Formats: sequence, structure tokens, C-alpha cells
Amino acid sequence: MPKTIAAFGEVMMRLQVPGFDLLSQSNTLNYSFSGTGVNVASALSRFGHTGYLVSRLPDNPLGDAALSSLHRLGIRSDHITRGGSYLGLYFLENGFGMRPSRVTYSNRQESSFNTAPKGTYDLEQIASGIDAIHFCGITLAMNDQVREHMLALARAVKQHGGLVVFDCNYRPSLWGAEGYAKAKPLYEQMLELSDIVFMNEKDVMLTLGRKTAAKERIDQLYELLPQVAADYQIKVLAGTHRHIHGDNRHSLQGFMLKKGAFTFSEKLTFSVHDRIGAGDAYASGILHGELSDYEPEKTVNFAAAAALLAHTVSGDTPMSSEQDVFKAMHSTAGDVER
Repeated sequence: MPKTIAAFGEVMMRLQVPGFDLLSQSNTLNYSFSGTGVNVASALSRFGHTGYLVSRLPDNPLGDAALSSLHRLGIRSDHITRGGSYLGLYFLENGFGMRPSRVTYSNRQESSFNTAPKGTYDLEQIASGIDAIHFCGITLAMNDQVREHMLALARAVKQHGGLVVFDCNYRPSLWGAEGYAKAKPLYEQMLELSDIVFMNEKDVMLTLGRKTAAKERIDQLYELLPQVAADYQIKVLAGTHRHIHGDNRHSLQGFMLKKGAFTFSEKLTFSVHDRIGAGDAYASGILHGELSDYEPEKTVNFAAAAALLAHTVSGDTPMSSEQDVFKAMHSTAGDVER
């Protein structure tokens, strides 16, 4: 049965250098609108759910363009308010071979979303009309004002019996010199309110400061994630392990911890067209499986296939339907569909 999901987050303008050029080489940029909340709400709407974005856009033609883009992505805008003057920007240079892709942020703290005053969002109206809400660690990094909105909204949703979803998504460039020390207590606040969390063993060690003598990633995962699930009473923990090859191919394996048991997806190896947003596709796949009462094995393989497909299209936002993902789960792909 389809559910109603909201995602709280900033709408950003993505300015991408064509091809594999550097910013210093090109005088042309292609723009689109994206953000973690945008990606999750859109992906879940494509899977048959109703996806809302909770955000704030400038009340000017740039905000109008962003809103139009959200509507084309199937996102409901009932909980988007207007005010302020700016959108956050990020510039993307595509990586190639051993050179990684690079993201450069601009004007983010002055954006309409990050300057939204207290009382911007109608917490009761939002919380009473949804089954789940998604939050992101990138949003948590912004400022105290945004964090107050997050916590208030998460508490309101919990009070109404909805699921709170939190993707750790730690970005060192956003936390400044204080880094993990500043992030830890804020992450712990969100974990205490969360039912479904996206993190891996590195998040546990670095963001939460947990120690382990284990050297292998898989052993660290088995030791640390059950501790976090127990300490914060988290129903589902999920994430991925990625290996980057030197020939523009990546390997990805998803995992999920539920009711004390780990489930792993098949290990997928594929060529990468555009990596940005693939983690949001994976998270959306896990949420779809949980909201649809899939068995863990089906859920984690669905999520991994959704992430694979997200690597094959331009732009941040996942564009695959549920049927597309099921096809990817059972096919090695290639020929033209007629």
C-alpha cells in the first residue's frame, strides 16, 4: 500500500561543467535543481508513494524555476514556503579515471532554506499527514537554526506515530575545524529520535567515536552496528560498501541490519556515468522496501539495484520506476527495449 513520505532539506542549484572539463577550462555550465530531500522525495514518488518536500525557496524567478522543477519530478510542494532571496549553489566537475569528481559549494549559508526563521514550518500540519520523514546529516551541518527545525519536526512526527529516517551523510567540508567533535552530540540527538538510519562502520568510528580492534571492514561492521542499533533502539540500519576501480567502474554491495540480523545484497559492478545522488537512490530503495513490507533480502537487493541505475543517468535525482529497478535486479542489461 503506498505511503506518504516527507523529506526535509534544501533545494540547491547544481551547476555542472560539461563533459570532464575543469571549471578553469570551461566557460559553459548546465544547471539543474537537486538536494538530498529532493532526490528522496522524487525517488519514492516514482516508486508509487506520495513524496513531499519540506523546504523554503526564494520568492523570486529563481525560486519559481526550482518549484517548477520539483513539480516535474513528481514532488508535492504543499509544505514548501517562500521567503529570502537566495538558493545555495554547488559546482560539479566530473571525475575521470583516477581523478575524482569535485563539488564546490557557494552561497549556502545565505540560502532561503538556511535562513528560515522560527515558525516557518507548520509542524502539526506536516506531522499529522505523513507516514515517515527523511532527514540528512548534510542538513544537520548547516546551522543552529536549521537544527532546531529538524529536531522539532522529528519530535512532532514521532508524537504522531510516524517513522523518522536519518541518513548520516557526514561531509567534512561542512563542519569546519571542529569537525567530528561538533557533530557527535548533534548526531546522537538525531539517532535517539530515529527508526531507520543509514550509516556504515566508518560513520560509527568517526562520527560517534566508537573504538574497535577489528581491522577488516566487515568485522568492524558486525561489531559496531549492532551496538548502535541497541543503544538507540533503531529498527533498521543500512548502508553500502563501495570499491572504486581504476577504469571508471565501481563495485557496490548493500547491507541491512534488522532484528539483530544482517542481510547483504549481491555485489554489483558497473560503469559510472554520474555518481552524485546514488546514495540517495539506495536510501530510497531501502525505504520503499520497508514501507512495502518486503523481506530484508528483497529490500536490500532492490536498493542496490536502484543505486546502480542512478549511476547511469545524468543529474542527482534518481529517475527509475519500481519496474525499472526490478528489471535491473534480474537482468545483465544492454539491448534496446522495443
